[in-house]
Amino acid sequence: MDIGYSVEQLRVAATDAVRAPSLHNVQPWRFRLRDGGIEILVDPARRLPATDPSGWGARVAAGAALFNLRLALAVAGHPATVRLRPYPAEPDVVARLVPDVPRRPTPTEQSLYAAIPRRFSNRAPFWPDPVPADARWRLSDAARAEHCWLELLIGVSAVNAFAEIANGANRVLERDPAYRAERQAWIRREHALDGVPTAAGGPRAEPQDLLPARGFGDRCRPPGRDFEPEPLVAVLGSTGNTAVDQVVAGQALQRVLLTATDCGLSVSMLSQPVEVPSAREQLRVSLGRFGAPQMVMRIGYGQPGWPTPRRDVDEVLDLPVHQV
Repeated sequence: MDIGYSVEQLRVAATDAVRAPSLHNVQPWRFRLRDGGIEILVDPARRLPATDPSGWGARVAAGAALFNLRLALAVAGHPATVRLRPYPAEPDVVARLVPDVPRRPTPTEQSLYAAIPRRFSNRAPFWPDPVPADARWRLSDAARAEHCWLELLIGVSAVNAFAEIANGANRVLERDPAYRAERQAWIRREHALDGVPTAAGGPRAEPQDLLPARGFGDRCRPPGRDFEPEPLVAVLGSTGNTAVDQVVAGQALQRVLLTATDCGLSVSMLSQPVEVPSAREQLRVSLGRFGAPQMVMRIGYGQPGWPTPRRDVDEVLDLPVHQV
């Protein structure tokens, strides 16, 4: 067994970790090497006080980055043992990874790792083609593999009931001027290494839309390109809602997203009904589930796109002075 990870192993793995999704693409993570272990931290300077006052979204994003980091290390032949929230006195440290017994990566790890650079949030309308049963099974299995559940809402009545909850939550959020200002602050109309480019923000919302849009895009959609009338909506949930549960959910989210990418599917995320506590509970009750919804996804077949930019990996590394 290795004594510890090296700075170069951290830098290479973190290059993949930063490809994880985050609210408004704020990239709220840092990585450091301490006593041979790699640690992932939430960056308090990149929290969203209006959108994410509890830090839920930052912890889910850090969990997603953790999953990418685990994959990168495993594929390199240096798998990790992970301890979540290892230091009670340092709540911003969400995980610590130390070397496990070296082994060859599994075919699943290799496939999911190959999907990391291809994954992106597709906020445009999807094609009407239904998601086949085998792909739906793979998505649910991906959540289970990370100790979470995935509820697929299929059919007009189930999706319409969810849409009512989601639109109600979106109206609550939009009434808050601080929330609207925060969203606007992260829209990028010129090239930037964080935030959401308007080109990736999806078309401008219209009254006939079934599901709410965050409002990052400013383009009018072409005629006949409305959103699909029966989207596949997936609700990802965890057994609880502690800080550890949220990091676990982030790992499950990323595994589901990479599995969808590997299946040739497109995904966009709708977290509004999770951000409003009353809507979150209403959603949980409507599903008849224990635990807590942690993210909602719209899944289907979409037009090709490209990932949004990320900051240079050296901007998110905290290294000992003698190792920089």
